[in-house]
Amino acid sequence: MSDPGPVEVADNPGQHRYEARVDGEVAGYVFYQARPDRLVLLHTEIAEEFEGHGVGGQLVAGTLQDIRERGLRVTALCPFAAAYIERHPEYADLVAA
Repeated sequence: MSDPGPVEVADNPGQHRYEARVDGEVAGYVFYQARPDRLVLLHTEIAEEFEGHGVGGQLVAGTLQDIRERGLRVTALCPFAAAYIERHPEYADLVAA
């Protein structure tokens, strides 16, 4: 697969996850646990056919942007999400103490 095209990121609160969709197909998830003041990011999973095409990064970026817009903080227990935040300091202010 070459460039997968636009990635849409949306919260699916019933499943406790943010979903990345490419052409309507679920390409990956970030599972979370909701707390009153923050979301705890537990695990990121990308479908095999979408791995290595930037879908994971776009998924985490979209998740963090939504968390920012909701006025929440984040705790990243997921190593992928934690590494993304470390590489993108513009999201460091979202990290809960």
